[in-house]
Amino acid sequence: MTDLTTKAIHAGYDRADNARAASVPIYASAAFDLENAARGRALAAGELDGFEYSRVANPTVDVLERRLAALEGGVGAVAVSSGMAAVSYALMCAGERGGRIIASRNLYGASVDALDDFLPGFGIDADVVDDINDLAHVESLIGPDTRAIYTETVANPGTEIADIEALADLAHRHGIALIVDNTVPTPYLLRPIEFGADIVVHSTTKGITGHGNAIGGAIIDAGRFDWANGRFPQFTRPQQVIADADGTPRSFAGAFGREAFIRRVRIKYLRTFGAVQSPFNAYLTLVGLETLPERVSRQVATATKIARHLTHVPHVLKVNYSGLGNTPQYELAAKYLPNGVGQILSFLVDGDVSNVRRILDGTTLFSYVPNIGDARSLIVDPANITHREVPDAVRRAAGVTGNLIRLSIGLEDADDLIADLDQAIAAAY
Repeated sequence: MTDLTTKAIHAGYDRADNARAASVPIYASAAFDLENAARGRALAAGELDGFEYSRVANPTVDVLERRLAALEGGVGAVAVSSGMAAVSYALMCAGERGGRIIASRNLYGASVDALDDFLPGFGIDADVVDDINDLAHVESLIGPDTRAIYTETVANPGTEIADIEALADLAHRHGIALIVDNTVPTPYLLRPIEFGADIVVHSTTKGITGHGNAIGGAIIDAGRFDWANGRFPQFTRPQQVIADADGTPRSFAGAFGREAFIRRVRIKYLRTFGAVQSPFNAYLTLVGLETLPERVSRQVATATKIARHLTHVPHVLKVNYSGLGNTPQYELAAKYLPNGVGQILSFLVDGDVSNVRRILDGTTLFSYVPNIGDARSLIVDPANITHREVPDAVRRAAGVTGNLIRLSIGLEDADDLIADLDQAIAAAY
């Protein structure tokens, strides 16, 4: 299988191993028969593919992981219970034991909070930059403790695009990894591993599932980075959990080579912290994945039409949508996202908070819901919802002010959505 639309339906699933079921079965089992002592030990040590306990691996979840790895072009994936679990696990796995992460300021609010306030308590600190594409500034922050650069491929809610290839080249020259959140475009619009990214994370809750009915996240490993290059002692330190049959501890780099990162995420982080993807949610995500190309292509077309329309609407001061072609990132959009930048956009309005509230309350087709990528169109004020935990100065520096409104475009008719926005904005003033 080479085409993404085919992989979205078939990748990672073998009917012969599942009673010839046309759809992926839901394996609602907490544990699995190990069969014998030798096989049980090999499964527990990660030497053998298979299932022992659903906190570590489950057949339904396994299909989702294999399918996402195929869509992104990685060697493996771990599905977890939420997008923030994916972000946290990926950053902690790279930065544990005193590492630093260089991150863009315009991240999702919970990611900002994790880097600024939470992960430092675990010995992982962040160096934040206003413009992740300012390569000279990013390079100036790389020190002996730097482990990774972290950014979103397309930012939420401003839709700024990261120059992935340039960031990957810079990171690799210094022996550090590039970790990217690819939630907004999904692998249908952008596959960061093809441009050098080492680790890709997703909130599968969003565009991948596409129907607002299942929380989940995923980490995908490109399988190319050298985690034994001296910057990452956690990968070269012997670990009892993956000991040889005679009890001799092994390191993750030594035992798993190019899969060291994703294996460590599963064996240490998923097993220990337990943010497990449920088989039922994995099933719903797999169902959503089957229509990913059709959904996202329609949403992008509608989002582009709405963004263009909003540039001419009274009281709208600015529209943030890098897919318009009139932004400083025109060349990046053409290079990385020729089929569109995604289904979210944001716009700034004049007036005060009362005008914003009247717009939010005045729409009838848009739902006031803190999610993106849904089949339904959604509207929120990020300063009060998605970025509430971000300090005001940091929020404003990222362009998230009280007069900013974010839209996530669904599958409704474009003209109906435009009419709904027009009447709500007009009535608000």
